[in-house]
Amino acid sequence: MSGFLDEMARRSRERVAAALLGESAAVLERRAAAAPQPPPLRLSPAGFDLIAEIKLRSPAAGQLGRASDDWLGRAAAYARAGAAAVSVLTEPSRFDGSLDHLRRSAAALGPLGVPAMRKDFLVDPYQVLEARAAGAGGVLIILRMLSRPQISELLDAAARLRLFVLLEAFDAEDLALAGELAAQFAANAGMPLIGLNSRDLQTLAVIPQRFAELAAKMPKGWPAVAESGVATPAAAAALAKQGYRLALVGSALMAHENPVRLIADILGAARTAPFQTG
Repeated sequence: MSGFLDEMARRSRERVAAALLGESAAVLERRAAAAPQPPPLRLSPAGFDLIAEIKLRSPAAGQLGRASDDWLGRAAAYARAGAAAVSVLTEPSRFDGSLDHLRRSAAALGPLGVPAMRKDFLVDPYQVLEARAAGAGGVLIILRMLSRPQISELLDAAARLRLFVLLEAFDAEDLALAGELAAQFAANAGMPLIGLNSRDLQTLAVIPQRFAELAAKMPKGWPAVAESGVATPAAAAALAKQGYRLALVGSALMAHENPVRLIADILGAARTAPFQTG
């Protein structure tokens, strides 16, 4: 594990320990089970989709927004512009996120038929329960920072709560594991997505060429998601040609003066590109 992921995992475990002092896992699970059913993740028949992200700060890009901004209106605008899901950062120490951001986003997105996805450094099934109780329809799981038993526990919790999962990989070894896990998850529950993050975990720099280099390693049969560094319609069109089915876009949307227009341009460019089924 990289130093960055190690720090994030440690902080995540500390948050779980603190949360358990206020609410047991059994009580939280009952609350999660009683929460209204979130919208399902639906991929467009047009052939390429976007997971748009609410991210107030990034260790690599710096400040992207503030809690006082109209980020809730931004989440709804993403959905109306055609995003298939809205990813919401809930990590507080390096990303200025919170579960309240997720809760409020999910409430705003529900009537629009678009699910919210909890993006965080999840280490414990308790955090999957938190996501569902807050109204999320999906969660991101970073394979590199977890053991196989830990991943299985998170997947079991997601399956039980009928959440979609985005399995995040960083290299070919991660992708091979993601393919095995996707088959396991699909046998028990809903939609598994497999994401490739192009960020270097040591420097936090984005290396976009990794998408092309590892496209052939993406497990077949599952929607492939390109994560990090997708900032332009041309980049999205190139990804579609390489066989990616979705892109997760955060910093570029947060920094853009007209994110709704950027979403339309990205989807338009990618959906007219010749898709490689491999």
